Amino acid sequence: MYLLGYDIGSSSIKAALVEIESGRTIAISQYPASEMDIISQQTGWAEQQPELWWENLRLVTQKLLEESVIDPKHIKGIGISYQMHGLVLVDKDHQVLRPSIIWCDSRAVQIGDEAFETIGKEKCLTHLLNSPGNFTASKLKWVKDNEPDIYEKIHKILLPGDFIALKMTGKATTTVSGLSEGMLWDFKNEKVADILLTHYGVELDIIPEIVDTFADQGKLTNEAATFLGLQEGVSVGYRAGDQPNNALSLNVLKPGEIAATGGTSGVVYGVVDQPMIDPKTRINSFAHVNHTKENPKIGVLLCVNGAGIQYSWMKQMLASDDTTYQEIEKIVSTVPVNSDGLRVLPFGNGAERILENNNIGAHVINLQFNRHGKGHMYRAALEGIAFSFIYGLEIMKEMGMTLNVIKVGNDNLFQSEVFASTISNILECEIEMYDTTGAVGAAKGAGVGCKFYQSLDAAFQKVSPVKIYGYGNNKVEHIVGYQKWKADLEKNIS
Repeated sequence: MYLLGYDIGSSSIKAALVEIESGRTIAISQYPASEMDIISQQTGWAEQQPELWWENLRLVTQKLLEESVIDPKHIKGIGISYQMHGLVLVDKDHQVLRPSIIWCDSRAVQIGDEAFETIGKEKCLTHLLNSPGNFTASKLKWVKDNEPDIYEKIHKILLPGDFIALKMTGKATTTVSGLSEGMLWDFKNEKVADILLTHYGVELDIIPEIVDTFADQGKLTNEAATFLGLQEGVSVGYRAGDQPNNALSLNVLKPGEIAATGGTSGVVYGVVDQPMIDPKTRINSFAHVNHTKENPKIGVLLCVNGAGIQYSWMKQMLASDDTTYQEIEKIVSTVPVNSDGLRVLPFGNGAERILENNNIGAHVINLQFNRHGKGHMYRAALEGIAFSFIYGLEIMKEMGMTLNVIKVGNDNLFQSEVFASTISNILECEIEMYDTTGAVGAAKGAGVGCKFYQSLDAAFQKVSPVKIYGYGNNKVEHIVGYQKWKADLEKNIS
């Protein structure tokens, strides 16, 4: 018997099959190969058609079944991971009313900022754990103000994963974790955030029925099963946003555990057992996948915009088209720690939340023409991104988060020994690398929700790291380099 997991991204849809008994990943597929279109009618806008996600989900399912040669009747549960913070609007017939305003759309920033001031910063932070910001609730307010004809037709608002679950089950539902990522959940009163919705003039009945993150959230209808090529009646057993789900995939469920990713942007996601609030709003806090009223688990998210995009830019500028990252890593390994004094501030991808929304741009510091070559540039870039992760983690630690272990996937920047060891040495913390994906995590989450696993521990008991980065080598040099880098950064944000 098998579990099917989906990861609904803004670039592509990923799917994975996991064997229930062994926990082994049988197959992973992705569709499309090129990135899905993002509609941008104005600067700062980003929209996608929800129906495109659904069609591509059908195509990736077909691809997965063909590659795995698995009989669909043996699939017993479905889990969904999805891009966070998006807004999908449906009418009474469950028809989509407009393209989804997705996570990277910035049109509602001013709306959220005004709500933060009017409602009161302390009240927002104690109830929502965040500023209303540019999250889902503020995007809904933008529709109300600017597209009143569409707003009047809204029956329910959905997050992207809620929409996929609706298409699968015919039921409009959501989760507490999902509502919290949209600033739609009041942690202080454990209910839908009427303090914000009332301020925005939004009716509470626009919120769908709330279901548990791990539960039978509905069964695949005949229509959906026929469309996807699956069996009618399979339970949707799990649903979560991509960052909480990535943490689940890495078995990050307890305080002291950190999940990190180093893609185009960098994300650090830790777990605490009580609400964590940052008055400077440099971090965001959401209900983690295993959060309950009786046993709170809050996921604390920190984002670094200038991460992998800075390294890929450096590669494009300095390397030939056929040069691989593995080849660059070999070049980097010949350069000493701290790149012979060359330092890079990687913040060239817009305003940085960890810098209190300052946009300082990227900086190359102390470049010596007769001393530094390509290898120095590459290494300084990797060290600069690693230092930015450490800078963010220091913020989280100052706020009370403990750090025992960092867990990462077997992809992106953490494949670089230089990058990972820089972080582990300075923080004196092991980094464990796991061979997993968000789709695999969603499949295992479904196993818990459908009761094939009795607990989250049981779902992940056979998972072990494929690599561990220790610490100790060149520790002093790394710390000296970080302190110089930090001094450079503070000069540029003062």
